[in-house]
Amino acid sequence: MEDRQGAEPVAAHAEPEGPDAATSQVGEIGRQAGRGLRWSVLGNLVMRVGSFAMSLVLARLLVPEDFGVYAIAMAASQFVIHINDAGIIAATVQWRGKLEDMAPTATVVAIASSTALYAVFWVIAPYFAQASGSEDATWVIRVLSATNVVYGLTAVRSAALLRRFEQDKLTKANLVGFLVNAPVSILLAADGAGAFSFAWGQLCGAAVTGVLVVAYAGVRIKLGMNRAVARKLLVFGLPLCLSLGIEGVLLNADYVIVGDVLGITLLGFYLLAFNISSWVPGLIGTAVRYVALPSFSRLAEENEESLSLGVRRAVPLLVSIVLPVAIVLGTLAPAVVVFLYGERWAPAAEVLSFLAILMVVRMLTALAFDILAAMGATKATVWLNLGWAVVLVPALMVGARVDGIQGAAIGHAAVAVLVALPLATLALHRAGVALAPIASALVRPLLGGVVAAVVMTALAQLIHGVALVQLCVAGGTGLLTFILIVVPQAALKQLGGRVSDLIPARSR
Repeated sequence: MEDRQGAEPVAAHAEPEGPDAATSQVGEIGRQAGRGLRWSVLGNLVMRVGSFAMSLVLARLLVPEDFGVYAIAMAASQFVIHINDAGIIAATVQWRGKLEDMAPTATVVAIASSTALYAVFWVIAPYFAQASGSEDATWVIRVLSATNVVYGLTAVRSAALLRRFEQDKLTKANLVGFLVNAPVSILLAADGAGAFSFAWGQLCGAAVTGVLVVAYAGVRIKLGMNRAVARKLLVFGLPLCLSLGIEGVLLNADYVIVGDVLGITLLGFYLLAFNISSWVPGLIGTAVRYVALPSFSRLAEENEESLSLGVRRAVPLLVSIVLPVAIVLGTLAPAVVVFLYGERWAPAAEVLSFLAILMVVRMLTALAFDILAAMGATKATVWLNLGWAVVLVPALMVGARVDGIQGAAIGHAAVAVLVALPLATLALHRAGVALAPIASALVRPLLGGVVAAVVMTALAQLIHGVALVQLCVAGGTGLLTFILIVVPQAALKQLGGRVSDLIPARSR
């Protein structure tokens, strides 16, 4: 906050101090973040619906082996994307100063990093594919990984939009890119391109999105190298980049291990289940991450009290949104898979039940990651992800060998709950975030989740046959139970009053 001086008394212009100041700061940033979040959610909702429709089509044009090959290529590409820009996007969003002063240097660093990484993965693609159980994935890896070069070229411009809470522009660019991705992928799949249909579709979509991001950002394209700026960017970005690289291992190690131990067909079933479990992280999680880092960065600039208050509001809300979906996926997995994709994909259900647990943990740890990054505690994110990865890899290997794809999913979920969550909590506590007040706010969501799970499980046992009936009766009743327990009665009455007001008087 700037000091105000002049003829009039300072007190007449002073900003509020103490709890009122923190609340005011959180409210203002919350309004900016809320607008960005609404656009992010809307865009992600449209894209997820479109992606879901596309997956239904591709699941009927392709075979599980094609999904398995794509899973290997995606594992390589997703690992690269986590370290692609050397942490420049986060460093740009968090930059304390004028964007124009650092943009030329940041652009050079991001382009150099993404290009060098693509060259490395071009060379090692055959070895990665062979180690993952399918040499056919080599060229799919090379094509799909090229999308990361596009992301490197546009990294600073994407960060500028996030920094200014202009998620509406970023959302529009992503939607147009998807409108290119979907028809390209479907047409190639219908023409017999197999796993290449995924790769070429994503590359074409990324190129179109990149052009629009550059146009929307309005940041002058200028290259330069200021050593002081570069040093400051890399001091912040490299630890974050290392942590994100480990996160890439966390998100994709199971594809490599399952493909190597169990073969490409079972990997295809595993990928389908993982994709279903990623619907909410993709829809809500991606939208939250678009606004979480800039929001918590602004709060961290003010004081720790503002940041802690923002965290106390965010965590219970996130849990209340994600938990009921996870319960539906976990308890009604067979009905979900069979209804959406058909009996041929039924083996994926045994995986989905446990990956639903992982979904909730991923959402919470991602939020913790953004909070730590906003505070500049990037080294803490490294230790968080490193501790998680060290335990996860052997757990996946043992689980896959003992109980197939279900064992791998159980290992993934167990490590997430028993290792990742405690490490995230510890990291936030050490960074100075007050977590104790959050516990009481989580009681109702957790209680509602337990009761809803019991209701869904009991009704699913009573209802057999048609998957849609199970989802409507068991799932609908369970969700209603969750809402009645978690949502305050005052809020329900207010919502009921608004619905009543919408009904014409004659129809009452």
